[in-house]
Amino acid sequence: MLRLIRDFFAEQGVLEVETPLLSHGTVTDVHIAAFSTVFDYSEQGSQETLFLQTSPEYAMKRLLCAGSGDIYQICKAFRHEGAGRHHNPEFTLLEWYRCDYDHHQLMGDVDALLQRVLNTPQAEKISYQQVCMRELDIDPLAVSLSQLQRQAVTLGLDMASAMPDDVDTLLQLLFSLYVEPKIGQEAPCFVYGFPVNQAALARVNSEDPRTADRFEVYFKGIELANGFYELRDAGEQRKRFDQDNGLRQRQGLAPMPLDEHFLHALEEGLPACSGVAMGVDRLLMLSQGISHIDQVLAFPVSRA
Repeated sequence: MLRLIRDFFAEQGVLEVETPLLSHGTVTDVHIAAFSTVFDYSEQGSQETLFLQTSPEYAMKRLLCAGSGDIYQICKAFRHEGAGRHHNPEFTLLEWYRCDYDHHQLMGDVDALLQRVLNTPQAEKISYQQVCMRELDIDPLAVSLSQLQRQAVTLGLDMASAMPDDVDTLLQLLFSLYVEPKIGQEAPCFVYGFPVNQAALARVNSEDPRTADRFEVYFKGIELANGFYELRDAGEQRKRFDQDNGLRQRQGLAPMPLDEHFLHALEEGLPACSGVAMGVDRLLMLSQGISHIDQVLAFPVSRA
């Protein structure tokens, strides 16, 4: 499978790169937790905290800012989350960036790769708003928190007093429980146009500022990839990171150090591009018809 992936990119002249797994900065997203370690031998002569990367995104964008052109990477990534059917804390990630592509063009690139590796039919594309109206009977771009909480109860969500008290968290929960299992069963399904508060590192859509130029792809109940038409504004990116850290503090979580190297590179200029990250272990699960990630890993975390 790795050979098929590398052949796919070699045919298009996309350069394979390698970036560090350890970094001084990390993600601020409240839904992603990074592993950290103490480094005793810094140039400053004092201990410092380094983070295992949840994705090579920031480092790869630094290469793009330096003029690398189209690039891809197959690497290990780490997320401090419980192991489960589709997740191991250490996993293999495929990430790539195409210059002068918007997110719709990149969806075509992802679709072509899935057809090559999994022999899938042509993918379906649907907006986040459309799929939520179809499966949840709500408009995610207009719904209030109280309306969403009532609809969650109607759908069967039983969380008593622990019901999430913000729209985005509750939307993500309902989407994972009641939308993801229903889409992409016969062919991969691309969902695009996520609410702007879930933009992460994506641009705000120029035609509908309630949405972000972000997509995810699902196939047979598995989330395979997350992609963006990349944000290029360093000031806006720093603002989003600071907002994330504010939300982390309100939720009792420690704020995370920003990746200043990445932000400084954005200030120098990121070329217009789109990027996507895809779980390789999940891809292998689908190619082999396997239901648990442990079955495609030589040593899952329980036996590492």
